[in-house]
Order: sequence, then C-alpha cells, then structure tokens
Amino acid sequence: MELEQAVRGAAVAATAALEAEAAIRPLRDQDAAASAVLGRLALEKDRLDRDLEQAQIEVKRLTVELERLAEDDTRESARLDDAAGALARLDAEAEALRTEIDAAPERAPSLEAAAEAAGAASAQADGEVERLAARLAAVDAEERAAAGRLAEAEARLARAQAALAQTLAELEGLDSAPAIVGDDAAASLNAALEALSSARTEMDTAEAGRGAAQAEEARAREAVRSTQDELASAAAEARALASLTTAPGGGGFAPALDGIAPHPGLEAALAAALGDELDAGLDPRAPAFWAGAQVVSPAWPKEAVPLAELVAAPAQLAARLAYTAVVEAKDGPRLQADLPPGASLVSHQGDLWRWDGYTAMAEAPRPAQARLEHRARLAALETQLATLAPAAQDAARAHGKTVTAAEAAEVRLRAARGAVSAAEAAAAEARETLETHQRELDRRDTRAGWLAEARQRLEPETREAQGGVAFCQAELAKARLDHGLDAHLQTARAAGATAREAASRARLELDAELRERAGRERRLAALIAESKEWRARSEAATHRRQDLGRARDAATAALAVAEQAPVRAEDRRAALLDQLAAAEARKAQALDALTLAETRRGEADRTARAAEGRAADAREARAALDARLEAAQERLAEQVRALAESDGATADLEPGDSDIAANDCEPGAAEAALAALERERDTMGAVNLRAEEEAGELAARVADLAAERADLAGALGKLRQGVGELNAEARTRLLAAFDVIHGHFRDLFVTLFQGGQAELRLVESEDPLEAGLEILACPPGKRMAVMSLMSGGEQALTAMALIFAVFLSNPAPVCVLDEADAPLDDANVERFCDLLAAMRARAATRFIVITHNALTMSRMDRLYGVTMREAGVSQLVSVDLRQAESMAAT
Repeated sequence: MELEQAVRGAAVAATAALEAEAAIRPLRDQDAAASAVLGRLALEKDRLDRDLEQAQIEVKRLTVELERLAEDDTRESARLDDAAGALARLDAEAEALRTEIDAAPERAPSLEAAAEAAGAASAQADGEVERLAARLAAVDAEERAAAGRLAEAEARLARAQAALAQTLAELEGLDSAPAIVGDDAAASLNAALEALSSARTEMDTAEAGRGAAQAEEARAREAVRSTQDELASAAAEARALASLTTAPGGGGFAPALDGIAPHPGLEAALAAALGDELDAGLDPRAPAFWAGAQVVSPAWPKEAVPLAELVAAPAQLAARLAYTAVVEAKDGPRLQADLPPGASLVSHQGDLWRWDGYTAMAEAPRPAQARLEHRARLAALETQLATLAPAAQDAARAHGKTVTAAEAAEVRLRAARGAVSAAEAAAAEARETLETHQRELDRRDTRAGWLAEARQRLEPETREAQGGVAFCQAELAKARLDHGLDAHLQTARAAGATAREAASRARLELDAELRERAGRERRLAALIAESKEWRARSEAATHRRQDLGRARDAATAALAVAEQAPVRAEDRRAALLDQLAAAEARKAQALDALTLAETRRGEADRTARAAEGRAADAREARAALDARLEAAQERLAEQVRALAESDGATADLEPGDSDIAANDCEPGAAEAALAALERERDTMGAVNLRAEEEAGELAARVADLAAERADLAGALGKLRQGVGELNAEARTRLLAAFDVIHGHFRDLFVTLFQGGQAELRLVESEDPLEAGLEILACPPGKRMAVMSLMSGGEQALTAMALIFAVFLSNPAPVCVLDEADAPLDDANVERFCDLLAAMRARAATRFIVITHNALTMSRMDRLYGVTMREAGVSQLVSVDLRQAESMAAT
C-alpha cells in the first residue's frame, strides 16, 4: 500500500513538472516576442533621434544659407548702384571732352613752321660754335698732350730712378746678409731618421711580442675553457648519477647496496644474483633487512667461481654470496641441474640459473643492475673530478700569467708606438727646417739674379727717360703760344645760346599742343572703355541678383520643409515613446510570468525528485522484504525435508501453511551475516577482470620508458658534446674575426683622425661568447678614454671607423650609406670622402651614398636625384660628374 502511494505521488509530481515545463514554453515565446518588439522600437527611437538631429542641422544650414544669400544680394545691389553712378559720371565727362575737342583751334601747322625756322638758325649758330670750339680744342689738346707727355716722361723717369735705387739697395742688402747654412738642419734630420728607424724596429719587436703573448693567452684560455667544460660535464654527470643511485624508500635506512663493491664488470652478475634484495637494509629496524646467517660454502664445479671472492660486501650478505657462483654463459644451463638446494649460478652478462630450475636471462630488466653500473661510473667520475679540479686550477693560474704577459706586451707596444709617433714628429720637424733653409737659399739666389737683370735694364731706361723729359718740355713751351681763339668762341657761343632758346620755345609750344590733343583723345578712349567695363559689371550684377533671387526662393522653400521635419519627427518620437513604454511593460509582465513559471517548474521538479526518491526507497524496501520472504520459504522447505527424512514420512504442506511457517520463522542472524558479507563486498570494490592484461601492458610501458630514458641519456651526451664543439668553434672564429676587425679599426681610426690610437676590448667575461665590447679611443692631443666621453663628432667618426672595419673583414660588392655624414662638419666630411675613396680602391666596392651635403656630392662619381618639372610627374636625373668636369674644361 505504501509503495503504491509513493509511486502514485511520484507520477502526480512528474505530471505537474511536465505541465509546468509546458506552461513555460509559451511564456518564453512571449518574452522573446516582447524583447524583439522592444529592440525594434529602441532601434526606431534611435533612428528618429538621428533624423531629428539631422533635421535641426538642415534648418540651421538653410538659415545660414538665406543670410548669406541676403548679404550677397545687398552686395550686388550696391555694385549696381556704384555702376549706375559711375556710368553717369563717365558719360558726362566724355560729352564735355568731345565738346572741348571740337572747340579747340588747329595751331599745329604754324607752330611746326616756326619750330623749323628756329631750329635752322640754332643749327647754323651751333655749327659756328663747333668750328671755333674744334680749333680751340685742337690747340688745347695739343697743349694738354704735351703736358701729359711731359708728366708721363717725368713719372717714368721717377719710377726708373726709384726702381734702380731699390734694386741697388737690395743688391747691397743681399751681399751684406750672412750666408744661410743648412748643415745643422741636415744633421738633425739624419739623427731624427735614425731615431725613427730604431723606434720602428722596437715597435715591430713589441708587436711581435704582443702577438706571441696574445697567442699564448688564447691557448691558455682555450685550455682553461676545455678543462672547465670537462670538469663541469663530469660534475653534472656525477650529480645526476648520485641522484640515480639513491635507493628509493627504505624509511631512512641505508640499503645493503651502499656497502657492496663488486669488481669491475660484475655489476650485471651481482644484480642477477641479488636483484631488488639489494635495496634491503642492514639495520634490523628496517622494514626489510639482512640479518646474516651461518656461512656454509657448497662444493662448486671447477667452471664456477664463488661470487663472494669477487665482491666486497657486508658480513650479513656472506651466506647469500657463498651460495652464488659466477660461470660462463655457455656453462650455466649444463651446470644448473647439479646445483645443491639454495645455490645459484650467474654469468658476467647477467644470466641467472637457480637450483630450483628458475632461469632469468640477461635481457630481463633489472633496476639493481643499472644502479650498480651507475655506482661504478660515479666512482670513476669522482676519481676523474679529483684529478680535474687541480688541473683546472693550474690552467687558470697559467692563464692568469699569460694575461699578465699579454698586458705587459700591450703596454710595451703602446710605449713603442708613442716613441714612433714622437720620432716621426721630430723627423718631420727636422725635415721641415731643412727644407725651409733650402727654400730660403734658393730664393736668395733667384732674387739676386733677378736684381742684376733689373739693374742692367733700369740704367738705360733712366737715361732714356731723362732725354724724353727734355723733349716734352720743349713741345709744351711751343703749344702755350696765344692764338686769340677764346674771344671768337665766346661770341659764337652767346649767339648759339640765343638761337637754341628760340628753337626750344617753338618746339615746346608744338609739343604742348600735340600732347594736349593726344591727351584729350586718350582720355576719351579711356572713358569709353571704362564705361563699357562698368556696363558689363552692371549686367553681371543684375544676372547675379537674379540667380540669388532664385537661390533664395529655393532655400526659403527648403527651409519651410525642413522646419516641418522636426515637428513630424517629434510627433513620431512621442508616439514611439508610448509604444516603447507599452513594450517595456509587456516585457516586464512576460518576464515576471516567465520567472513565476520557472519557479513553479523548479518546485515541481524538486517535488517530483522527492516523490521519485520515496518511490525508489519503497521499491527497495519491497524488494528486501520479497528477498527475506523467499529466503524464509527456502529455509522452511529445507527444514521440512529434514524432518521428513528424519521421521521417514513425507510432509505435504499447503501454501497457506508455508506462509504461516515463514512468518513464524526469525531470520535475524542470517540477515545480519548477509548484511556483513555485503558490506565487505562493497568495501572490496568491483573486481578488475583485466588486471593481468594491465600488468603486462604496464610492464611493457616500463620497458619502453627505460629504453627511451637510455636514448635520451645518450642524446643528451651527444648534445652536450655538440654544444661544446660549437662553442669551441664559435670562440675560435669570434677571436679570429675580432683580431681582424681590431686591426682594421685601429688603422681606420688613425686615417679618420689623422693620428691618435684606438682599441677594442672584450670585457665583463673571460668567455668571448658572453663578453661585452668596449671601445677605447685617443684622438690626437687627448687621453685614452671610453667612447661615451667623446664629443658627438668624435663619436660619429669612431663609430664610422668601427663600421668600416667590420665591412673590411667581409667586403661586399655594394654598400649603401644613408646620411652617414649628417653629424660631421666640413673638415670631417672631407676625411669621410677620402676614406670612401680609399675603401673603394681597397675593397673594389661600389658605395651608394644618400646625402644632403654638397661637399659629399662634389666628391662622388655620379649623382642621382629626383625632380618634378611638371606637377605630379617625378623624373629621375643622373649626372656623371667626371664627364661634366671634362665638358666644362673644354
């Protein structure tokens, strides 16, 4: 009865849950529809807001447009008024001017005749004046010429006398000056050249010593690196083996394996004999330990060697080792049958033959064998480390000595270079002194010869000049005689002036008349042209006013339409807001109804689950009762059969009697035992029917992992060896490249700075692969310092020297330089261009220089540029400077 009620309640609850779920679906559809309507109305509202804003903007634009059109109409109306006033004024002025032209008399013919007569009289008077002036001018010219010739002759005489006196004075000065002797300068030059040769010899010796010291330091550094790499590799392998040889587990007790020392090569045999038992401890407190036993050595055949004789082990393992012997792999199967109980045979390869017939070949995995091999390798590595550590220290000390020697050689080389620079400066100074003395001597000889020639030339010139002065004085006295031409010339000039004034007045009157008539005609033409221009302006203004009127009408109509658009938009917006409020209300109602329905469905689901749980409990209780009834009936039947067998009679019981007997039986003890067995079964869990297969799969997986681990260990060793070889090769190549670049850098620095010295150093690490680069530079006249302490131009030149040094170590056929000369001044640009020319000849490289510096452009072979002769059309222009220079020269 209780079960039926529970099942009925569960069915009712499930039906209620289904009805709640069915009621949710239309509510969800209503909520989705309300959301869609609300979204559509929101989008429509946004669109109306944008339309309203656009309509307001259009109203403002049209209002501004109408204001502008009104201003333009006012301006054009003013222009029409101006044109009307100007046309009236011009027409009145033109009419007055025509009247004046018509009323003016014709005086031009009489004025032209008077001007011609006055001109003829003036020409006749001017001819007389010119004739007399020409005669007087000829006389005056002759006198002036005579005076000029006399002055010139006197000046020539004075110059000749002065030049002769200066020549004689210089000759006397040259004769009285002490002779210039250059013997001391020549001796100084020879001594300086000898000192320079000696300094260069010492510098070559120092460079050779520095090279040898650097080579020795490189070899020592390589030895240190090799020893340290070998030491680090051995230490890393020893640490790894130490971690691998640590016995797992043991509760902190040392395994017996730690006290065993087999002979080399017996690791596999010992692992085959003892196996995982090597992990057992020697302390009795350990979970698994060796306690030891009485040693009774069995009789071994002659082919067998007792393992105890080949292994040093604790006493606790003596009995086990006494019953194990080492044989050859081929003899093991034959001798296995004769083994006494407890005895075992092993081979060097790790094969095992036991007295009870158990055989394990060497191919079977044995972790203990790997640990024994690791222990043997660890012992060898410890011996190697004990040898490598002192060797590494000795190599480091030797490297330190080579570094000190290299630094000392570097110091000696710097001193030698300084001495060479000083000797070169002294030699240059002595050579300059000697050359100065020689030039002065040559100059004196040349000057003396020239003065002698000048004396020979000036003495005759002086005598000739004295004769010329006397002749010119006689000519001047003759030319100064009075001929009476001055008075006649004054009279002719007065008559000519009167005739010219009359002719000038006549021409002025004629010109005034002609200018007045021409001016009136030009003014009339100008007034006509200006009238035409003003009429054209008036017509244009009229057309513009008509256009403006049409545009104003169109803008007014558009404004009226645009002003109605915001009103219509506001009406639509108000209606839309009402619809939006209604949609939001429907959305809220649908959401509330959906929430209530989901709440009811949840309650119905919980009620259904609770009812289903009660029904399940009732069914389980019913099943338990049925089982108990069936068990009681079976026990009753067994008891009846037992009674029948014991009494010799057959008991026929009715079903009703069986039910009564079952109800009267008490099965408490049997049920308690059954419940206990069931709990034990549940505690054990489910039976794994694939345990054996899984064990085999795991064993294969372990074997694969062991093989992969061995492969990885081998690959790791090869990788470390390869990395070491690559590092060694990289160090060698880096140092070689560094030496080459260092040499180029020093030479290019001296070339760019015209002196000084510079160095590249590897700093912050002894390993070149990890070291940094430091640039030390010493321009002429300064001390050696790092690059960061130099000026901007010096830094640019130093960086340029380094870049070209790297380029020279591996030249390319083409090199592009983009604004490389930008931070340089003109002097340094010259050096930069000289360096490019030298690099081109040295490396056969074509340089493409992008620059804005005119000096750099002038030193190039060919120029390329881009010009724009027409708007938007670029053209590439190329100029061969060598060809241009040759064309300019011709």
